[in-house]
Amino acid sequence: MKSPFLALAFISALSGCPGRPAMGPALPRALPSTTIGPGDVFEVHVLGEANLPHEYRVSPDGTIDFPYVNRLTVANKEPQDVASLIRAKLIEAKILTDPQVSVAVKQYYSKKVSVLGQVTHPGAIPYTESLRLVEALSAAGGFTPLAQSSRVILTRQVGKGTVTVEINLDAITDGKQPDVLLQAGDTIKVPERVF
Repeated sequence: MKSPFLALAFISALSGCPGRPAMGPALPRALPSTTIGPGDVFEVHVLGEANLPHEYRVSPDGTIDFPYVNRLTVANKEPQDVASLIRAKLIEAKILTDPQVSVAVKQYYSKKVSVLGQVTHPGAIPYTESLRLVEALSAAGGFTPLAQSSRVILTRQVGKGTVTVEINLDAITDGKQPDVLLQAGDTIKVPERVF
């Protein structure tokens, strides 16, 4: 019969293994990253102007070509700032006197979340404002048979440093804890099970 003391000592030793992320720091709340960048796709609606093109992709130099006002620099601007810029340029060009302009981002290709390790398709996936951990792992094709889903490692940039936490994805999928909202630049690593 095995001693319960030995089992407890073994578990204690495992919890202090080097290389395992610290469980102490809590994961900081995800900050929305809504500035527009190269490759992003957004829609522009000018009230009463149904003939204007609606969808625009930001070129590598951070600009778009908008009818009547030519090239506009939109990179590193919030969607509402792009709407204000388009409105101002339409007024300046004397195309419309009081245009109502709205901008909605369809896809952030300039912002990514990296998924590494024991997933079917490791790599970068496009970030969206409501992207959560389960969705990101699904987009990466799900786990391989060697994945240790109870120890998913999430690293987030915080100011000038990073915070790394370990997340039990099984607890999320079993409804025992909430899914994790991601932010642009997060790195997810799925380790291999130890046999």
